[in-house]
Amino acid sequence: MVARLLLFRCLALSALILATPAQAALPPPLPLAEYGSLPDIERIALSNDGQRIAAVMTIGGERVVILLTDKLETIRMMKLQDAKVRSLEWAGNDNALLVISRTETLGPDFVQSQNEFYNAFILPADGKVEQRMVFDRDPDMLNAVFGTYGIRQIDGRWKAYFGGVQRKKGAREYYLGNTGVSLYEIDVATGKSQQIAASGSMGEGTGRLLGPDGQLAATVAIDIRTGFWTIKAPGSIDLASGIAEKGEIGIVGLGRDGDTLIYSTKPHGEDARIWYEVPLDGHAAATEYINADEIESTYFDRNTGKLIGLLREDGHDHPAFFDAAKQKAVDEIYKAFPRLRINLADWSPDFSHVLVRTSGPSDSGTWYLVDIVHMSAHAIGYEREAIGPEYVGPISIYHYKAQDGLDLDGVLTLPPGLEAKNLPLVMLPHGGPHAHDTDVFDWWAQAFASRGYAVFQPNFRGSTNRDLAFMEAGFGQWGKAMQTDVSDAIGALAEKGIVDPKRACIVGASYGGYAALAGVTLQHGVYRCAVAVAGVADVGMLFNSERYDNGRTGLLRRSLEEEFGPRSDFDAISPRKHAKDADAPILLIHGKDDTVVPFEQTTAMVNALKDAGKPYELVVLDGEDHWLSRAATRLQMLEAAVAFVERNNPAD
Repeated sequence: MVARLLLFRCLALSALILATPAQAALPPPLPLAEYGSLPDIERIALSNDGQRIAAVMTIGGERVVILLTDKLETIRMMKLQDAKVRSLEWAGNDNALLVISRTETLGPDFVQSQNEFYNAFILPADGKVEQRMVFDRDPDMLNAVFGTYGIRQIDGRWKAYFGGVQRKKGAREYYLGNTGVSLYEIDVATGKSQQIAASGSMGEGTGRLLGPDGQLAATVAIDIRTGFWTIKAPGSIDLASGIAEKGEIGIVGLGRDGDTLIYSTKPHGEDARIWYEVPLDGHAAATEYINADEIESTYFDRNTGKLIGLLREDGHDHPAFFDAAKQKAVDEIYKAFPRLRINLADWSPDFSHVLVRTSGPSDSGTWYLVDIVHMSAHAIGYEREAIGPEYVGPISIYHYKAQDGLDLDGVLTLPPGLEAKNLPLVMLPHGGPHAHDTDVFDWWAQAFASRGYAVFQPNFRGSTNRDLAFMEAGFGQWGKAMQTDVSDAIGALAEKGIVDPKRACIVGASYGGYAALAGVTLQHGVYRCAVAVAGVADVGMLFNSERYDNGRTGLLRRSLEEEFGPRSDFDAISPRKHAKDADAPILLIHGKDDTVVPFEQTTAMVNALKDAGKPYELVVLDGEDHWLSRAATRLQMLEAAVAFVERNNPAD
């Protein structure tokens, strides 16, 4: 079974060209399970020497984390069931680290009744050695981790660093006091832990940076009332300070030599976020490093934390690494996959082996192990084996203008084998709202395309695919310009004859769910139906729940008011308050374990629609979180959404 899912084929790197086959005829559609289930391969990590692989995948219907040799021979396997995997990496060559999460409902004494708790596991490659959960055997510690801070090799021993919470011992049992999160070093071979940095002061939000030597290099603390922040090195050495009225301060990481710190902030009165670099010894002031809007991604050495490369937002399609040998390897990799989106997922520290994930036209997601020394690439796995090139609908970036003249773009996915003419449309705005969509294989978009729909994913103002000014143009525009940016794409696509503007539905999750609800309540005559997954129905409710769950601080209040606009406008931009104006059927889908958008948002919308006598349907996803992390409920969502759209906006 592993061999079937991880088909091993060797391709000469210099000759590897993936061409898009001609879309001659629409193939019979695949079952929606091929799109809506979790992918056959969710993630892969590479050991330091490039000789071992760790993967989260589904084999024979069972979800597992598996350790393999580079020849795909099984070393160890652990069943995952419905565990929500958050990270997977190697500490050296002999142990993999897996972080999963679970949603827990806490008692009435806690501010937030539902919380996401994280557990870290050490998985030895030696199958005779028992796997261990971090902090599980220490009665003084809560058996959960609160942040991951890196991996280091110290005196020949591999150490992992996690945030942890210490329990207090009462007369009869342990309990949680008012303790904060401290930084702990875990010996990966033995599981033993020791504290290396205590928790921060109450009333502060605290971040930490680990040095190459496994010691605390710096902390950033922000007063959550005033926004005053400081960055200090051990010994209370002041490195930098300032005011971030809405919390715009964060550590980027270590500099390229490991003796400096790079942080990001938005100086008062500036229109951009700036990265600054400051020596960790405190002997020099911070200097401007780069405009953060110019950077799309960063690359760090996983064993030292040093910055090794950047992907810039300047039209270049691949990263720039500081080391010439690494850059040469990256250039060769990008030449080998000229028409695809490439993600450098993992690599050995010497860059002799690189894990590459590709996606895009004709590719539903493929993982390659690239051997730089021998200049070869092995396809070691397919994310959706059943979705071959003939089933992947064409993907492209489509440019259009908003009604106020602002230049916008989005991702257009077309049905495989169909002419792009007068098609029914599914509008699929992203969540966030500060996120963006790119021209990669998207399981949700492709599922609708497989049923004969054109799918458009607009990058409306507020998205993060451009500079800070474009993102901030979305502030205060919920239900306003952000909403019309979405619908303006319909006219642009119709003008080119691609879609029928009278046959459009809007579907989205999180903020996209808000946009779906707003599309048929705040707007009229635009969409034939709306599907809102974990959508925001009442902005005032969200404002209040965010402040309650995260503390009623001036910092948070200012940030939320900037995002949503003045509180006097909340009713005007809340779909719940306009349920009586809904002019199309609405499907609401929501997970009961959502800790981001409370389930009460959907129940409030349901009650408002019911009172107004408007048509709606409700699907409750038991045990599902905000991110659709579980296979069964993700598929339940997709099947319900597609069926609803097909009933209300049939394809040809």
